[in-house]
Amino acid sequence: MASQVEIVMVPLPAQGHLNQLLHLSRLISAYNIPVHFVGAATHNRQAKARVQGWNPNSIQNIHFHDFDIPPFPTPPPDHTSPNKFPSHLLPSFHAAASHLRQPVAALLRHLSSRARRVIVIRDSLMASVVQDVASIPNAESYTFRSVSAFAMFLMLYDLVKDKLPPEALEVDDHIIPGDVPSIEGCLSAGFLEFTASQNEFRSFTSGYLYNTSKVIESPYMDLLAKLVPNKQHWAMGPFHPVSFSGKKTSNESHVCLEWLGKQEPKSVIYVSFGTTTTFTDEEVEQLALGLEQSEMKFIWVLRDADKGDVFDGEQVKKFELPKGYEKRVESMGIVVREWAPQLEILGHPSTGGFLSHCGWNSCVESITMGVPIGAWPMHTDQPRNAMLVTKLLGVGASVRDWTHRDDVVKADTVANGIRKLMASKEIRKRAEELGGALRQSMVEGGASRMELDSFVTHISR
Repeated sequence: MASQVEIVMVPLPAQGHLNQLLHLSRLISAYNIPVHFVGAATHNRQAKARVQGWNPNSIQNIHFHDFDIPPFPTPPPDHTSPNKFPSHLLPSFHAAASHLRQPVAALLRHLSSRARRVIVIRDSLMASVVQDVASIPNAESYTFRSVSAFAMFLMLYDLVKDKLPPEALEVDDHIIPGDVPSIEGCLSAGFLEFTASQNEFRSFTSGYLYNTSKVIESPYMDLLAKLVPNKQHWAMGPFHPVSFSGKKTSNESHVCLEWLGKQEPKSVIYVSFGTTTTFTDEEVEQLALGLEQSEMKFIWVLRDADKGDVFDGEQVKKFELPKGYEKRVESMGIVVREWAPQLEILGHPSTGGFLSHCGWNSCVESITMGVPIGAWPMHTDQPRNAMLVTKLLGVGASVRDWTHRDDVVKADTVANGIRKLMASKEIRKRAEELGGALRQSMVEGGASRMELDSFVTHISR
């Protein structure tokens, strides 16, 4: 029997985007709605290999479509770049945006012939891929915004504030502080050109989806609704599993989790800068010495930024640590050079803090698990996420201020920042309270669950 509604997910091929839409696929498929996750074979493989908290191959309602796209350059990260934005990923973005349109359109037409309605959920940066929705009568497109509602509002407000009358959006300082970081140094020229290339196709959207919750971002969801009043906005996050229900996971024997199991509750700082951060050798050295000087237990994920194809076979840079370092710190912590199960590390009782770049995925995961964040933003939306986490939500402390982004962070600054974060009872209490509220928002009758129910009701109408 034909489905009433079928979903097509179209992610941007970068880890922080793939991950969020794959987690959302799990949530929607639970409503007995088939979900089609589309992309190049290597990017679908990446999404499945790295997802945590559930097995994407175990859900019959999620279908992966590996579409052929021509080979694209996969250069290594540029460690000498004047800013930290991962411009080396742009060829993979262009390849997906240029070559997925035709196979996606064919899939949409096939599904539209058997389903009452086809719903496309596409990354905000993949608009050109789904432009054919406009020619399919029973298809609708919804835009997934991969950043915080706070960062999204600021981005849009920066574009239109000069055209608005002063009374149009009166915002208190405690909601939007006066010292919001500018986007200077956050993006590259090439990325701005790529985003501009998607702009003309953005009108084909029926609403906006966010991996956030009104529990943490209610004021900013309200502001977005005022700024874009003719579209619906749903805050349906966190998308990832919010608990592991005591079940064994695929990462059970990972060295990180084994080691964590031997540590005191809330005694370990988890250090990871995501999949798009590139460090210089000097920065790595100072971070290493700072962790040592902090005298805190730690798990440090020391990996170079992802390439456009993470399976292309060529090794990325392996960072050298100070001579004898790992031997010296072996009683304090561990250095992990491969993919680490971040969600499960953050959910472990021994983890008491997260030194982070403040990518939105990492922020939501950390807040959900009640873990305080040491903010060290690198690029894109991260400086503004850092402000949200530290100044507005009160669940973190700044370790590296964005205004000093061109300076190498010295070891004593790292050590002091970590000690301050781990010692703050106020920040820890706030993180635990907000984490509990965020987890509760996903149960039946909770704020985020009601938003998800509302979206499913809307698309099934």
